[in-house]
Amino acid sequence: MAINELRAIATFAKAAELGSLRQAASAQGITPQAASLALGQLESHLGVRLFHRTTRSLSLTEEGRQFLEAAQPGLATLQRAVHGARRGREEIAGPLRIVAPRSIMLEVVWPVLDVFCRRYPLVEPDVQLDDRIGNWVEDRVDVGFRSGYPPEGGVIARRLMALQLVVCATPDYLARHGTPTRIEDLAQHRCSGFRHPTTGKPMPWEFQVGDDIVAHAIPPAFCVNDIELEARAVLGGHAIGQLVGVTAAPLVRSGQLVPVLTEFVPQHLGLYVYYGSRAAQPARARAFIDLAVEMLADNPAFGLSVQELRGPAPKPRRRKASAT
Repeated sequence: MAINELRAIATFAKAAELGSLRQAASAQGITPQAASLALGQLESHLGVRLFHRTTRSLSLTEEGRQFLEAAQPGLATLQRAVHGARRGREEIAGPLRIVAPRSIMLEVVWPVLDVFCRRYPLVEPDVQLDDRIGNWVEDRVDVGFRSGYPPEGGVIARRLMALQLVVCATPDYLARHGTPTRIEDLAQHRCSGFRHPTTGKPMPWEFQVGDDIVAHAIPPAFCVNDIELEARAVLGGHAIGQLVGVTAAPLVRSGQLVPVLTEFVPQHLGLYVYYGSRAAQPARARAFIDLAVEMLADNPAFGLSVQELRGPAPKPRRRKASAT
């Protein structure tokens, strides 16, 4: 049944309830002319007259009475459905499907989700973690996060922050293996590698060289497909790694890791929040997006400043010679 037919039936039922086509038009927010046209089209479609009407009175025909009795239960059900949908759109409650890369969930997205759940306890988050790029429609995503480049496919995306790529190692590793000062020096080091979630191949390290982003293939001595495990390998002194800034920043600030090759740190990648049409979003999705923007947009906690990157690095410690 077409929407205009539903509107015509609703106009008919409202006119029968109020006993006036003009009052029915006012109640539905349409003109009397539009109401009269809708009623005329409905009668033409059904092939019967629904009202006896003059300029001063309006009364149901027998066919109109029978049609009203048959239509009222369906109209009541539709009205409940419409009111429920509108209430769900405005209430901050109900299911909220969120998709985010596993590699940034704990450090970045979890603090937002934690605050949101405390603020809106009636929301039911359904979080899917996946570093692969999925289809936001097929996955029924309310709010998504993407690291790297902005998502495509008819969604609205907002860049929240730059994602630095920081080469770093423990002070002990640098004391044992030396500090690289050129990109080419990495060939002499044990480097960690991160496998691409789709291809399974180790991803090249990327560097900012002048105005260009240069991809540099690194034969990994320690290869993983999980960013937290890679950070643990670097923290354990097993490798030098290129870590995303949200992971590297707190470890550098605490002195556990030392950034190197800092003049080549690229910031061309970003963290994005994305969603469908904002006009049709339920209130719970809008509230979560607003909170994510409030907490994450250009938050300095998730990156290293120029001073932090290029400050004096600690002097490498020399290993004591063993006694003979």
